Amino acid sequence: MPDWSAALIVPGSELDGAPLLRRELTLDTGHGEVTAAVLHATAHGVYEAFLNGRPVSDEVLSPGWSAYEWRLRYRSHDVTDLLEPTSVLGFALGHGWWAGRLGWNGGRGYYGSELGVLAQLEITFADGHVQRVVTDEDWTAGPSAVLADDLYDGQTVDARRYSDAWLRPGFAGEGWTGVRTGERDLATLTPYVGPPVRRQADIAPVRTWTSPAGATLVDFGQNLVGWVRVRVSGPAGTEVTLRHAEVLEHDELGVRPLRSALATDHFVLSGGEDVFEPTFTFHGFRYAEVQGWPGELADGDLTAVVVSSDLERTGEFSCSHPLLGRLHENAVWGTVGNFLDVPTDCPQRDERLGWTGDIAAFTPSAAFLFDVEPFLRDWLRDLAAEQQAADGMVAFVIPDVLKYVTKDDPEASAFPDPDSTAVWSDAAVWVPWALWQAYGDLSVLADQYDSMTAHVRRVETLTSPTGLWDTGFQFGDWLDPTAPPENPILAKADNGVVATACLYRSATLVAETAGLLGRSEDQAHFAEVAARTRAAFLEHYVGADGRITSDAVTVYALAIVFGVVEGEQRRLALVDEGGYHIQTGFAGTPFVTDALTTTGHLDAAYRLLLQEECPSWLYPVTMGATTIWERWDSMLPDGTINPGQMTSFNHYALGAVVDWMHRTLGGLAPLEPGYAKVLVAPQPGGGITWAKTALQTRHGRVAVSWSTEGAEGLVVDVELPEGVSALVRLPDGTEREVGAGTSRVAAATAGA
Repeated sequence: MPDWSAALIVPGSELDGAPLLRRELTLDTGHGEVTAAVLHATAHGVYEAFLNGRPVSDEVLSPGWSAYEWRLRYRSHDVTDLLEPTSVLGFALGHGWWAGRLGWNGGRGYYGSELGVLAQLEITFADGHVQRVVTDEDWTAGPSAVLADDLYDGQTVDARRYSDAWLRPGFAGEGWTGVRTGERDLATLTPYVGPPVRRQADIAPVRTWTSPAGATLVDFGQNLVGWVRVRVSGPAGTEVTLRHAEVLEHDELGVRPLRSALATDHFVLSGGEDVFEPTFTFHGFRYAEVQGWPGELADGDLTAVVVSSDLERTGEFSCSHPLLGRLHENAVWGTVGNFLDVPTDCPQRDERLGWTGDIAAFTPSAAFLFDVEPFLRDWLRDLAAEQQAADGMVAFVIPDVLKYVTKDDPEASAFPDPDSTAVWSDAAVWVPWALWQAYGDLSVLADQYDSMTAHVRRVETLTSPTGLWDTGFQFGDWLDPTAPPENPILAKADNGVVATACLYRSATLVAETAGLLGRSEDQAHFAEVAARTRAAFLEHYVGADGRITSDAVTVYALAIVFGVVEGEQRRLALVDEGGYHIQTGFAGTPFVTDALTTTGHLDAAYRLLLQEECPSWLYPVTMGATTIWERWDSMLPDGTINPGQMTSFNHYALGAVVDWMHRTLGGLAPLEPGYAKVLVAPQPGGGITWAKTALQTRHGRVAVSWSTEGAEGLVVDVELPEGVSALVRLPDGTEREVGAGTSRVAAATAGA
């Protein structure tokens, strides 16, 4: 970590739009050649840094969004090759999460209204001398070509105002003034744990046409997150406008789900050939509406730029059922779109918050698809910081901007004063546990131990005298498909049943964590919490006939998978009675197929998975979805958008079924944390004749493929890296341990 001597600096006078800040520097002489130069930088807002006219990195939207009150992350950039004897260091600033809009009530600037930068350039010479150039009052600030920028509303750029002269020595531009120091506790500066945000891919349009209303519409073929790069020539002062949306409705841009987010970029032409890239915003979109374009759109004029945290893709899956392949790909795109610095619920409307319930449900899936360990460990530090400031309460969203949002609008006022909430607050336990299982690094549990235990200890104080967690506000089985569109909280599953089952699971996992870390007293305490919670559940919620209060699919799924009840629960026949349509929301969906599988209802699990009528996982696929939807029926069968106020077409939580697809359909699961030992146990069904699943683990690549298409019946091929073994377990009872390299195991009974 640098020895910080820099100060936060802000423009000395108010500037219209996004400010620029610069400083000229001359290298110290008499110390030999420069051997290293590192720029440490952060901002109130988001920044782009330049040295001698060149970007110091390809990162965007740094330093991202953290719990700014306690953690402001900085990036460190190697700029050795960019230095010159006389150099200019410059920063462009955008509002970002610091000063832009956050939440659905139109509020902005919850953290602060002033944009500023804090940077320290450390130049090391051959003789060991270190020259430091820091942000201080010797800098100057001035206007840019960016007239407005906001993550929700978009960006306005006037190319007539663009010049790179400010990044060259000797610049003295009109409107440039001094700077002053702002307030920032240097003790809150911390390096990134997770990856930066970068451009990931360019996507060309697949179709351009004129809508019935006369609008020019562009389809990029994939619901994505980022922006559109525009190449255009036209008369100076011409304004080109792009508005973005995920779907069409009545053959026009479907903007109602955006709510108050404008998602609109404005570009004013210089009169020459312009290239616009609005890097201080991002949109969730597949379609764009173009207004004011001079002439006809041509190939290469518009390019969608995919933007995400820079995650390594680790997991692969394919099978003989094409709709399942598309469902899996939708989950991948949903992760890419919503893992943009924080694990957000959605990337398009006036929200984009780090909802804890979504990631609690989806972490096992995400941790297979991508290496998300650094990304989520960074986010968990924010969770712990927010939790510590809230007496152990894990908020609905992390970072917890909702604590600043006023309760003067209908949606906000629907939430009471927050307290620990099942599934959502359980993220404090479930997310680090899932990371431990996926990557095998015990330090994640050690780092989060205080947070994990604080959550369960707080919930202990919230239980009623019966021992049940049946008090306070609960989201419950949020977005149960039977709930009315305007009130997604009205699930069939009893909130107390859901919450008490979740408390049992969290207490059990914390007890196991305490054991792994050698905390014997805590292990005994949390095991006792789990035992008495289970006893209360069985006494108050389970009838003599095995029925659980509210008799909903979700309550049985949670009770079975979490181990609250033992033995087969006959009421899983509810899945059959429901016509193999989805009957679960956020709480039950990640667990329903496992509940069916472990109780001997594999066929029912496949029938549920392969259902194509709404509500189901495959219904959106049949409707052309390229990401996971927030609601089972975000779009109705007639092509209209769900009438509920809250409707997103890029929400990963309900895609958590891909975890089951990896483990049960694909047959690849960890037998020990981090895949130090692997369980290969495919359970074919649903008429699927082959599947391939692979994962780049911490130990190397593990791959499983199986087929039933040959005369010998089920044949499984396994690929393992050095030092890793696998237990192969087939449905006919065949079991065999295999080692590194490639192995083939066939079922003992043909056709098994």
